[in-house]
Amino acid sequence: MATLTVWKFETVDGAQEALNKVIELSKQQLIQVQDAAIVSWPAGKKSPATQNYGSMTGKAALSGAFWGMLFGLIFFVPFFGMAIGAAMGALAGKFSDYGIDDNFIKQVRDQVTEGTSALFLLSSGAVEDRVVAAFQGMPMELIQSNLSSEQEARLKEEFGG
Repeated sequence: MATLTVWKFETVDGAQEALNKVIELSKQQLIQVQDAAIVSWPAGKKSPATQNYGSMTGKAALSGAFWGMLFGLIFFVPFFGMAIGAAMGALAGKFSDYGIDDNFIKQVRDQVTEGTSALFLLSSGAVEDRVVAAFQGMPMELIQSNLSSEQEARLKEEFGG
């Protein structure tokens, strides 16, 4: 079963530093990265920059379309107005089918703000104590949404990379 996590950092480059650590942990087989993306929001910018990295070991589990829609839903809907907001509301309902509910979206939107960054990670098989130890002393907040096996399969089927 995969876990979708969002790790929020108080610096614009914190998510990239964390991804570098995750890549090293993946090479040590301490975590399996199925897909990864980063959001960084430099101070003074109206909106964040996003980057999809895919899998660290081969084919990405999710497509760029998935990340684009998710990031649009989280970060850009408040700026679009009612008409687009209504259409995105239907999309939000679709994401809830995959275990990404309104609460998850609201938490990410409220916490990932100007001057911060976030690592979005779809992973499995983490050796938790070793992964936690690798991030000791790195200030971050973790927002987590566990996907059921069924939700993971549907997500990969619909948005497979």
